Amino acid sequence: MKARKVSPAKVIAASFLVVILVGALLLLLPISAAEGVRVSFVDALFTSTSAVCVTGLIAVDTADTFSVFGQVVVALLIQIGGLGVTSLGVGIILTAGRRLGFREHRLIREAWNLDSFKGIASLVRSVLLMTLFFESVGALLSFLVFRQDFPLVKAVGISLFHSVAAFNNSGFDILGGFQNLIPYQDNVLLNLTTSGLIIVGGIGFLVILDVLKKRSFRRLTLHSKVVLFTSAVLLLGGTLLLKYTEDITWLGAFFQSVTARTAGFSTFPIGEFTNAGILILTILMFIGASPGSTGGGIKTSTLFVLVLSVRSMVSNQHCQAFRRRIPSTAMIKANVIVLLASALVLVGTFLLCLMEPECTLAQCLFEVTSAFGTVGLSTGITPQLGAPAKFLLIVIMYIGRLGPLTVASLWFGKQKPGVRYTEEMITIG
Repeated sequence: MKARKVSPAKVIAASFLVVILVGALLLLLPISAAEGVRVSFVDALFTSTSAVCVTGLIAVDTADTFSVFGQVVVALLIQIGGLGVTSLGVGIILTAGRRLGFREHRLIREAWNLDSFKGIASLVRSVLLMTLFFESVGALLSFLVFRQDFPLVKAVGISLFHSVAAFNNSGFDILGGFQNLIPYQDNVLLNLTTSGLIIVGGIGFLVILDVLKKRSFRRLTLHSKVVLFTSAVLLLGGTLLLKYTEDITWLGAFFQSVTARTAGFSTFPIGEFTNAGILILTILMFIGASPGSTGGGIKTSTLFVLVLSVRSMVSNQHCQAFRRRIPSTAMIKANVIVLLASALVLVGTFLLCLMEPECTLAQCLFEVTSAFGTVGLSTGITPQLGAPAKFLLIVIMYIGRLGPLTVASLWFGKQKPGVRYTEEMITIG
């Protein structure tokens, strides 16, 4: 009998799971813990999942809990999770001078939602070089800031860690004391550097390459135009709304608007935000970054197509944008993704409310949405959660990183063709 072929989606899901488990085991090693600190299995697993899924939610403070070795492990997990396990594996194959086989091409196509196999090898090389370039520049600019407060060697380590976390849209920090970037809320250079890394990492590698190649908005692909337009609208709208609802600076409003889209850094205590501000951040986290990026959420293109499909249905016209017609399959897919994501967040919030009755509905909804969007922002309840609640967030982070549609396809699998029945209309609305 021939061996049953495993789908690329299953390979990707399994590879993420393996890396998470290996990362948890490494973080459990005595060499990974800071002096006098004992890390529990659930906290090690939570940290590893949060790192690989490029989230940034932390049950224990990374700097105070883990040694230098442990922090390096976390940084590597973030890098692997951001690039994607399969992408990194293919990059290693190319670096070794080997040619890619059909299996590797299928994995990359599935991981990045590509339409064809054309130019995959050069695409992977470009992505690895881009990652190295942006993270190097980010580390250098961050070093100029951290060097003022830390010794040379420590400043270098913090800068490298911060650049990797920011570009991969993961809100981890190694400053200690659960303070994140609050001490640097007025530092323009660090705020803009971090925001720049988050934005570049969040718009997607394909968009970056398209912009570098075309250098003109008119000549860009429809996907790139949609991503850039939607990202700009969300960034501007988020900044204005947060400035209106919260007593923070314009720089702070801009930074939180950027980071809420899936990075998870904070320069102001989120727990002190008003209900209106929390709601704005929750919406931004749910939307997330763009396809083919290091971020999560339902994605900017999904939101764009969803809005256009509503307009198309109401006006009884074709769904179109930038002089291009949107295929009906894209509209159906967008609606399915939003439905699945909403169901996941609502069920997750309900379960978290049951597990942690002392937390408010707003706190539970915020925490679950942050986990699904692989963001990492929190109102401050994460470290106080019990083991069942942490395991719940671990599952949600994993689903959020893979994508709800991918997980649903793994669950239901391929259905065998059945009987075709006569079509009949049903009243909607």
